[in-house]
Amino acid sequence: MLAAIFGCEGTSLTKAETDFFRDAEPWGFIVFQRNCETPQQLSALTSSLRATVGRENAPILIDQEGGRVARLKPPHWRKYPSGDAFAQLAATDLEAATNAAKLVMHLIGQELLAVGINVDCLPILDVRQPDSHDVIGDRAYGKDAKTVTEIGMAVAEGLCEAGVLPIIKHIPGHGRARVDSHLELPVADVSLDDLQTVDFSPFKALSGLPMAMTAHLLYPALDPEKPATTSEKVIREVIRGEIGFDGLLMTDDLSMEALGGSIGDRARESIQAGCDMILHCNGKLEEMKAVARETPQLEERSLDRAHKAATYLNERPRVKVDPAEAIGRLADVGITVETV
Repeated sequence: MLAAIFGCEGTSLTKAETDFFRDAEPWGFIVFQRNCETPQQLSALTSSLRATVGRENAPILIDQEGGRVARLKPPHWRKYPSGDAFAQLAATDLEAATNAAKLVMHLIGQELLAVGINVDCLPILDVRQPDSHDVIGDRAYGKDAKTVTEIGMAVAEGLCEAGVLPIIKHIPGHGRARVDSHLELPVADVSLDDLQTVDFSPFKALSGLPMAMTAHLLYPALDPEKPATTSEKVIREVIRGEIGFDGLLMTDDLSMEALGGSIGDRARESIQAGCDMILHCNGKLEEMKAVARETPQLEERSLDRAHKAATYLNERPRVKVDPAEAIGRLADVGITVETV
């Protein structure tokens, strides 16, 4: 298996994509709004993706956060609130906020599994900071580490109970970005003490989860030259060391412009720095081929981490909620889920 997760271009696979995925055999896939038209179509697509690699439970990821980051939208799927809705509720009732977050994740998880998606890129553990860019913004669960940690735990628990694997992101913290990392490299020019006190804290608390996604962010206090994704120092000393995360570490999307160099350079440098898995999302076939040329097969410790992630939920009991009842309970605490 290739240490990569790839996207595809449209609502069904082309022959060229099918041939490439069969030959490359990536560990998993990711879908975006461009790939999601109807439940029937999406179910067919996820089945086709898995058929190319011959693994019926191959991981298929999505960013289904709620709010403005939602790949599944009405009229076929419900509209969920952003992370900030839980943050606002937590300001007056943290317990109600965590219960609500967990319940929303049950609903999201049930919708995802129904169309063959088994991994959601949540929880967001980035602590929102003053004057930061809206690239995180209202996606965050709060402006303090405790609130983010508590809601993040509830989000992860809700997804796991629904049968969907969570990914903590963006490690070691994206809440200080003042520019959009999709377009340029953000710099978090703050002291190590500030990072340790605030940014790292939620990731430490949830470090036992099986998967994490890096931040395309430069932290001069940690490494003045390389962003976390391609920094051996940040990955070894902070992510694996101080934070204590020993699960499967994937990059954020390599096609984001925060990283310099060619797409192949980005893949190679990320693996050399210590990432286990490459994430490439835009579905451009020639870019995926370039990534594949620079990406190794999963082996040794990375293979073990990938296996542990893929089987993490096998022995966990599933919890199913009644959507109408859950939506009513959420409404009682001011959390709105728009039905279809």
